Amino acid sequence: MSFDIALSGIQAINEALDVTSNNIANAGTYGYKSSRANFSSLVAGDQPTGVNIGSHTQNIGLSGGLLNTGRSLDAAINGAGFFMVKDGSNNINYTRVGIFDTSKDGFLVDASGRRVQGAVITPPSTQPGAQGDIAIPTGQIPAVVSDKVNYIGNLSADWPITAFPAAVTPTTPPDPSTFSMSKATVLYDTLGGQHTLTQYFGATGPGAVSVNYVLDGNLVGTPQALAFDPVTGQMTTPAPDPTTTNGSLQLDLSALDTSDPTLWPGFISGAKMAQVPVNINYTGTTYFAGEATTSTNNANGYASGTFAGVDLATDGSVIAKYSNGQKQAVGKLMLATFPDEGALTSIDNTSWAQSLGSGTPLVNFAGVGMTGTLNTSSLEQSNVDITSELVGLMTSQRNYQANSKVIQTESTMMQSLMQAI
Repeated sequence: MSFDIALSGIQAINEALDVTSNNIANAGTYGYKSSRANFSSLVAGDQPTGVNIGSHTQNIGLSGGLLNTGRSLDAAINGAGFFMVKDGSNNINYTRVGIFDTSKDGFLVDASGRRVQGAVITPPSTQPGAQGDIAIPTGQIPAVVSDKVNYIGNLSADWPITAFPAAVTPTTPPDPSTFSMSKATVLYDTLGGQHTLTQYFGATGPGAVSVNYVLDGNLVGTPQALAFDPVTGQMTTPAPDPTTTNGSLQLDLSALDTSDPTLWPGFISGAKMAQVPVNINYTGTTYFAGEATTSTNNANGYASGTFAGVDLATDGSVIAKYSNGQKQAVGKLMLATFPDEGALTSIDNTSWAQSLGSGTPLVNFAGVGMTGTLNTSSLEQSNVDITSELVGLMTSQRNYQANSKVIQTESTMMQSLMQAI
């Protein structure tokens, strides 16, 4: 009996050594979670019969250290949760390794080529949609025509009153002696061509400012009037109204005949400006004495651009970048948590699969509910404690020697008995 008991001890120690050696081998593996072999005694009737490995425990709840990689598509989960990836058999795997990239067929994938799962965002919408593969638009994005201009500044109450011209010929900009300030804004036509819209400001009375608009050197539209409260210096016309366009004027460029290249050399044949009036928003503009200043002067719209790369935001948003400086969210990572993550089944590529014991995954965005937050440009290191593993090796060696000594002693006793007989 003692032979069998000692032999079971040696076999159990060998199995525990397999677990320890696997931990040590993966001490440098990103996202790896250490395991432990749990010894369990064996009894037949009321007689002890030895030992075996009764179970294995995964230390999934203990996070590894964070390594700053400086790579924008690396991510580590700070807290609970797993990245979800779909393998070649369309099975969902769960991993803590956030090494992502763009595949040649235009999808966000992990280091093993599995497609990362998340909420799909289809531009121009910014709202996350259904869960699935995150596709990256790697081609050309079309130009977007300008139809909104934002201007905020202080129009000086010290400006002299001028006889701002009410009408000039279409090709003649305002006389410099009739305005006090001009500001240029870049607009884009339907083909992405750049055009310069210049606003000429001139004071026409106390608290009254008139604006003329010149596009590529040609006067467009009609002069617009801005009015300000002479006591508070706040704009009253156009009246700020949160239910409509918030203190905006409209410049109708939709009917421009840009076919004459001598007047409009900047227009490619077929290019048009916005098919609706351009909305020029002056909300926040004031009328105080002193220097005239400009804090905001920009327009929407942009030229076409080609794919230039992908970034990952801290909220899990996948941001596609383009050569025209535009960025757009094309997806948002989703993380999975489990009622019993320790019961997940370990598989290749530092990943896990759902099991009956783990329960059904709860899927959510990073930082929502029990889901951990994301650290971008970082990776989670292994949570293996090398010191503890080496101590475990020495303990296993001592136990192995002790069990071997039992077998040796039993052999010596049997030999003595046979000699006596």
